Amino acid sequence: MKKKVVILGSTGSIGKSTLDVVEHHKDEFQIVALAANRSVAVLAQQVKKYKPEFAAVFNEEKHEELVSLTEGSDVETGAGMKDVIRAATFDADIVVAAIAGSAGLIPTYEAIKKGRVIALANKETLVMGGQFIIDEARKYGAALLPVDSEHSAVFQSLLAGKKVEIRRIILTASGGPFYNYTLDDLKKVKPADALKHPVWDMGAKITIDSSSMANKGLEVIEAVRLFDIEPDKVEVVIHPQSFIHSMVEYTDSSIIAQMGEPDMRTPIQYALTYPDRITGRVKPFSFENAYNMQFLPPKNNIFPALDLAYHALKKGEYGPICYNAADEIAVEAFMKEIISFTDIPVVIEETLETIDSSTVSNIDDILKIDSSARKMAKEIIKKISVI
Repeated sequence: MKKKVVILGSTGSIGKSTLDVVEHHKDEFQIVALAANRSVAVLAQQVKKYKPEFAAVFNEEKHEELVSLTEGSDVETGAGMKDVIRAATFDADIVVAAIAGSAGLIPTYEAIKKGRVIALANKETLVMGGQFIIDEARKYGAALLPVDSEHSAVFQSLLAGKKVEIRRIILTASGGPFYNYTLDDLKKVKPADALKHPVWDMGAKITIDSSSMANKGLEVIEAVRLFDIEPDKVEVVIHPQSFIHSMVEYTDSSIIAQMGEPDMRTPIQYALTYPDRITGRVKPFSFENAYNMQFLPPKNNIFPALDLAYHALKKGEYGPICYNAADEIAVEAFMKEIISFTDIPVVIEETLETIDSSTVSNIDDILKIDSSARKMAKEIIKKISVI
């Protein structure tokens, strides 16, 4: 039987790549529900092509347009958070959680409560939700399968050994477009510059985060949560070619790496077909392009956002929530050119140092901390922008 698939964030880069995988394997998968933020024209095209039972747009003002564009398709539509949650909890075998940022937390959590298999591309679910989300997944019997190329690579590499045999997890990073920049260079960076990633085609927020190394900081936090490992056993190495997606070193000094073309369709397909593998859309790897692979150290003095992620983990469950909230607010301000590129980690650090310690027992606690951190980040930005 075909696997029933829900895609949350179907109009983004991960969503589109997932649909490409599904298109290539029509006998394996069936799209039953789609959800998007506001790109209704793209969503409507997807509805007509893949014929899901239900489609939702988060922005309620866009619902009438969606209805108009999908007229005659016999697909039920909805709008707002309640209907995005309806899509997330649709009867399905697997939910691809690809809504960008903190907006993806609640729909993904609701899918977890239904005991679904979650193909997790929304790293904020674990960054914000932390141990609470891990415990809830166990409670409801939900499976969390990583879609991020780095975490998928670690997930696959961990099949080679036992947890007690792990010496360290090594996450690779491309280094982004500014690895060789000085601090003075970074101060002149504009949003258009930061949106030019040398390897990956991603959404604007993730691309900016990759340029500042905040995305790798979020991935460190996610790895700690997902693989239940101490932060000091998660390291980052710069690998500009992005052929090796991440590695695991074991106690006998063996390093198991997962490598291949830098194409998100590979980890997406693995999550959809796990534990099996089937022929994919990605071209076979060519070593002719990889004879000069490099491995370089992260420049934490130039890109402090990575170190700040480790600092956030030391603060306990509330630290990563504040880190993520401050980063989202800072990136938004940078995109509007209210603050400079180098101000992004400043906002994160000052927010982390200002917000009081809080306990996390439920989803409401998470949302309260997130709200407080966002307010604080906005206050910090006001002071910076005046200067």
